[in-house]
Amino acid sequence: MATVVVTGGAGFIGSHLCEALLALGNRVVCVDNLFTGNIANIRQLLPDSRFRFVEHDIITPFFLDDEDISQIYNLACPASPVHYQYNAIRTIKANTIGVINALGLAKRHQARILQSSTSEVYGDPLVHPQTESYKGNVSTIGPRACYDEGKRVAETLFFDYHRTHGIEIRVARIFNTYGPRMAINDGRVVSNFITQALRGEDITIYGDGSQTRSFCFVSDLVGGLIRLMNTESFTGPVNLGNPVELHVGELAKEVIALTESSSRIVTRPLPADDPKQRKPDITLAKENLGWEPTVDRTTGLTATVAYFREILGRNAGK
Repeated sequence: MATVVVTGGAGFIGSHLCEALLALGNRVVCVDNLFTGNIANIRQLLPDSRFRFVEHDIITPFFLDDEDISQIYNLACPASPVHYQYNAIRTIKANTIGVINALGLAKRHQARILQSSTSEVYGDPLVHPQTESYKGNVSTIGPRACYDEGKRVAETLFFDYHRTHGIEIRVARIFNTYGPRMAINDGRVVSNFITQALRGEDITIYGDGSQTRSFCFVSDLVGGLIRLMNTESFTGPVNLGNPVELHVGELAKEVIALTESSSRIVTRPLPADDPKQRKPDITLAKENLGWEPTVDRTTGLTATVAYFREILGRNAGK
């Protein structure tokens, strides 16, 4: 039985990935420092003898020498602005020192390793939609740079380890993803809107609502990651996201309708470096992975609203 390591495996995307990998018959080692990850996300997996949880921060070297590791998914890094800006230096360390430690593990075990990069490497793009060949428009000194530039350096490290040590790598540039197990306090637009709507609070839009995003449901994204990892002779980088573009203001209206909320929409100034447009060109993913999203937004948002309703109800009962 193959052993697959998922760093950041107790997080939003990581926990869904661990679940999917177990369903495919793998043994899974989940490594997470629980900064943004949550044991509740993986609690249903803990009784499975094929699942092992290791609480560890990848900034510190880690060794799993008792495991016969064939694949490593590196998802360990805070991914929402409120979290990655909380300790910017630690975010940079996760994307440099942490990535070096993950690559070292791959080198020792001769394992294939996948880096969860991000659409943030494109910054506030001047090209629309964004293809993998676009070099980006990124601030090196802005408040988001710890994450944006950190992920760019991580890609560089992956390719340098590939060229120098022959490590098999895969690089996925993940666009906006949503679904159950998103953290209520992560500051992302979907979780913010749903939480505010369910509480009957004003829905806060930063900017005038005309900025666009493309939202991919988490099960689609996880399927893309697994397909990339198991596709031969294709390293990426490859965009994984939903190419259906939506104005943020329209998303707010959809959430209000789905939640049957009385919330009003209010606007606030747009934060520095916040991109105005974000839409993936997924031609490479279609051609090389045979992958594209299948979950429509209404289905995905309905599942996400149900999850948040349950969590908020549970918290209210405490």
